[in-house]
Amino acid sequence: MREFDRLPPVLRAWVTQAALPWRPRSVLRAYNTALARTGDQTRALDELKHLEAAQLAKDSQLTSAA
Repeated sequence: MREFDRLPPVLRAWVTQAALPWRPRSVLRAYNTALARTGDQTRALDELKHLEAAQLAKDSQLTSAA
């Protein structure tokens, strides 16, 4: 819980609405990478949404193939 509490407020808010159970360290790494690339919090969070959507699509394909 401490790792979650140390996340930036904007990222904590995003994680609470996320469809997947992101680990604090993983979401922070992905966010920092996206933020460095985009230079903008909103665009970085949009990248996280795209990452999450891609993972959900991948999981859906694996489930339907089983």
